[in-house]
Amino acid sequence: MQFVCDAPGQTSWFRIESEGEATLESRIMGHAVEKHFRQAWDAATATYRSTASHFIEQNIGLKAHVQRTMPVFLTLRDAEGNGLATAMLPPGGRNDPSFKIIIVGPENRDPYPDHGEAIRKLGEHFGLTLDRSRCYPY
Repeated sequence: MQFVCDAPGQTSWFRIESEGEATLESRIMGHAVEKHFRQAWDAATATYRSTASHFIEQNIGLKAHVQRTMPVFLTLRDAEGNGLATAMLPPGGRNDPSFKIIIVGPENRDPYPDHGEAIRKLGEHFGLTLDRSRCYPY
């Protein structure tokens, strides 16, 4: 996981970078982020076109391509590493009105009552407005 930003109350946001991390997030949080991460990863890798002429070099730019084209998956953790919320933002964390941002707590519960300030801080970091009415799907 890659550190993204600090949030109030000794919490921090981290980017989920691998399927293994997404699997762990699904187990800790009791939801299906792993499935969504895998689908996004597969879709991003399907669009990758290598410019390398040697077979051994063909996947050198794959990881960077995937990180640019797939949604940004994030986890909010406390100082002990406990999962508090999971977010899926548009690719690159850039504003995209057609993208459905999703932010959920454990077992898909509403994270806003307990972690609204941390979510606001994440939005501030990316320059996004992460209102509950737009981001919490239930």
